[in-house]
Amino acid sequence: MKVKPRFYLLLIICLFSTSLFALPFQDGEKLTFSVKYGIIKAGTATFEAKSSTYQNRPVWRLCINAQTYPFFDVVYKIRDKIESWWDKETLLPHKSSKQLHEGKYQQYRIHYFDQVNKKTTYMKWSYKEEKWKTEEKNLPFETQDIVSSFYELRNRSLKPGDKPKLYVTTDGKSVVTTVKVLRREKVSSIFGDVNCLVLEPDMKSEGIFKGSSKLLIWVTDDAYKIPVKVESSVSIGTFVVQLEDAQNVPYKIKKSN
Repeated sequence: MKVKPRFYLLLIICLFSTSLFALPFQDGEKLTFSVKYGIIKAGTATFEAKSSTYQNRPVWRLCINAQTYPFFDVVYKIRDKIESWWDKETLLPHKSSKQLHEGKYQQYRIHYFDQVNKKTTYMKWSYKEEKWKTEEKNLPFETQDIVSSFYELRNRSLKPGDKPKLYVTTDGKSVVTTVKVLRREKVSSIFGDVNCLVLEPDMKSEGIFKGSSKLLIWVTDDAYKIPVKVESSVSIGTFVVQLEDAQNVPYKIKKSN
């Protein structure tokens, strides 16, 4: 089956920042990744977490930007921006926004969440009609969005053999997904050689990880679980994503990849 590449799959490389709880992240954390297709450095992705407010509530505003370099645009152009407004107290999102421009494909979608009453307002922009299409949907559970779900995951204690579940709503669908913790492995990174956990998301859950036949993520095997590497197999080949810069993290950069 041919699988369409969806650059936002790299979103599982999530950022972290401190909250009202003892989360192992810092305000203003910024992670910058290089995206390689084969031996070609095709683009970059940045992930930032900043303190903000949403309707007078303290939140983490999580922002992910991904883009290919101009020379690679002729192969497959990427201009993606995904945001989440994640409540610092409940650790649940109030709003998520996703704007994708991938090749000829475009998407602009917004979710507003009412976690108490388990409802969501789902807005989908029609480029053809140039207007919003809005649906009110019930939520089967308290839910994360595609970004905040990985913050929540990385706040857990993980070890090889674990299969934590994620409860996620995106693109008008609510699903339960499993992430396998495969093994421990030492990898080379900008922090030097670090011990990592290798994670593999369940690719069967359409609407979260679609676009890749297989996805592996290496996160530091500690309380911080900083993502340092991702491998994603898509229809046009294999993308390798590596951390190349990090700000406001508890590690010192030792070398550049």
